[in-house]
Amino acid sequence: MAKSVSTKITRMPVRARLANPDQPELELHVECEIDRDGIGMGVLSDGTPFLNQRGIGDLCGLRNKYIGIISAEWNSQNSPTEVRRVKELLYDQGVTIPSVPHIEVWVGRRRYLAYPDTVCMAILEYFAFEADRAGADIALQNYRRLARHGLKRFIYAETGYVSKSEDDVWKIFRDRVSLTYDAVPAGYFGVFKELASLIVTLGLAGLHIDEKFVPDISVGQAWAKHWEKARMADAYGTRASYPHNYPSYFPQAVSNPQLAACYPDGALGEFRRWFREDYIGEGRFKQYLTRKVHERLLPEGYVERAMLALTKE
Repeated sequence: MAKSVSTKITRMPVRARLANPDQPELELHVECEIDRDGIGMGVLSDGTPFLNQRGIGDLCGLRNKYIGIISAEWNSQNSPTEVRRVKELLYDQGVTIPSVPHIEVWVGRRRYLAYPDTVCMAILEYFAFEADRAGADIALQNYRRLARHGLKRFIYAETGYVSKSEDDVWKIFRDRVSLTYDAVPAGYFGVFKELASLIVTLGLAGLHIDEKFVPDISVGQAWAKHWEKARMADAYGTRASYPHNYPSYFPQAVSNPQLAACYPDGALGEFRRWFREDYIGEGRFKQYLTRKVHERLLPEGYVERAMLALTKE
């Protein structure tokens, strides 16, 4: 990542368009732009975060001419390995492959190429793990940092941009929390509430829960088996149940309210140890995510990004 130096932020109505004469001009402007140590980044008026060529080059430990080659050869019939793999990585992540990897941004008479965050991460992933070039260690270090927190979030934070849709991506989590906040009886804990930090950590990395990704069901089932096998009721007392409701737009909501298990507060420490060392540490969560990817309920690349988000380095 670029070194921390004095920051200059500008907000200006400039014209941005796709660098493809066959496509109609887009009514976009730069919502905010930041220059940090000579590296340009910003957000377009549609909320797209971007880096310039030098910014991606620095993240990858390369001179920006290599990034320029990717743009120049993007639609070549005999495109180089870099281009083919970046496109494949975008496809694997469920991202629509653009006709060009950048957007032309004009500030007055100054022209530079803005690379959307999704393209930047695919390029960074390639140079971090696959390209046999000097600077791979820099690319790998930056990929791990950005995969954990998200390039979009990083650019938004650096520029001070507030996403107009930020509330939308957290809506499901908020709605589920509101329905379970006081549903568990006093003296007991529920699995969903205990998973809040996990869900928030994934969400901050751009990996949000939805009706297809309900990790508390998997965790709850695994914990229930552990509870029975270890005869934990003998030590902590019997578990109870409470009415659990899903938001009305979830398919699971048709059977609301559902009886969910809750456990004596005295077992909370054991649950947290089990979740950290067994469910996460022994790979059960990774297996769960992998199964969801195979079922096409989660996109390719989700497992790797989730594991990086949960890794403390």
